[in-house]
Amino acid sequence: MAESRARHGGVLCGRPPPRRAPRAPEGQVGAGKMAAATGLVAATAPVCVLVLGMAGSGKTTFVQRLAAHLHGQRCPPYVINLDPAVHDLPFPANIDIRDTVKYKEVMKQYGLGPNGGIVTSLNLFATRFDQVMKFIEKRQNASKYVIIDTPGQIEVFTWSASGTIITEALASSFPSVVVYVMDTSRSTNPITFMSNMLYACSILYKTKLPFIVVMNKTDIIDHSFAVEWMQDFETFQDALNQETSYVSNLTRSMSLVLDEFYSSLKVVGVSAVLGTGLDDFFVQLSKAVDEYEREYRPEYERLRKTLEKAQNKQKREQLEHLWKDMGSVCVQGNTLAGSDDASAMGPSELILTRGTLDEEEERQSDTDDIDHEVTEESHEEPAFRNFMQETRMKYQRSSKPSE
Repeated sequence: MAESRARHGGVLCGRPPPRRAPRAPEGQVGAGKMAAATGLVAATAPVCVLVLGMAGSGKTTFVQRLAAHLHGQRCPPYVINLDPAVHDLPFPANIDIRDTVKYKEVMKQYGLGPNGGIVTSLNLFATRFDQVMKFIEKRQNASKYVIIDTPGQIEVFTWSASGTIITEALASSFPSVVVYVMDTSRSTNPITFMSNMLYACSILYKTKLPFIVVMNKTDIIDHSFAVEWMQDFETFQDALNQETSYVSNLTRSMSLVLDEFYSSLKVVGVSAVLGTGLDDFFVQLSKAVDEYEREYRPEYERLRKTLEKAQNKQKREQLEHLWKDMGSVCVQGNTLAGSDDASAMGPSELILTRGTLDEEEERQSDTDDIDHEVTEESHEEPAFRNFMQETRMKYQRSSKPSE
């Protein structure tokens, strides 16, 4: 997989130089160096921003505005496009899935529809995502942010195996934040608003990463009404009273359930067209990164250690089974041969002594009192005598008829 030809120009994002650590006692020099190295890696690791959203919510336009804003701050991001079905990208992408997978060809070869083609394209791309990780690692000192634009069909990325692989691969190596873009103009209805919040809640618990809700299109309508609905239950109930459908009762109950979800949710209003609200977005993004370092990274480290322990345990069990199998085979073979000494040895001892038993036997046999040369001659003499007698008898038999 090769990087896209479209490259970002401009001056690289400036970073403050790492602070010098105070001198430590000689016994703590090694620990101080390790801590300083860890802090440097954490400071230079880019922040991965996974942008999700419903079709038509302005997700791609938000990514374009975000990239333009960072370029204006002389801090060019590393942009990745994961939408194989998009016709034209309004922003230059460092890595584009369309350079690797041809969406229409996938549909033709596998006989798939639009959604099936997107899922299969993402699955094919996920098999090479380790190369994408290498590209990001190479650019981590040059780009402070990695922005990932996902397909418009949000369920394709959120609930597919490839989406989980990509999300976990990024989150296990870099600080990662999920950004859910919501169409504010279409959420003025309380029932539609509740549907958006339920979907956001499901994504939060699916990805298990810091979460930011971006209420887009604030140039059409201000997002203050939605913030008020999340903060004040009574205000949301008053809006629901105007609804007469049976769904309003369910929405009223769900609003109580999501009260805890609202309390820790980061919300920011943004206009992707005008570019307003981006400063507030980066403030919330900084808080989300701190939350990742404080809560999510230790959890990922714990899961990684647990996985390593499970793998090591599995390897030990397999090795023990191998030892047992090798031991039973050796015992059976030695029983047939009538040897009791070798059967008492374990499989590892048999493996280690293989090829050296003959030498030991030779050393032991050389110390015997038996003269092997004399013994061999004593066996050869009768054999030769018998051979001569048999030859003489055959000669006599053949000569008698002729006489």
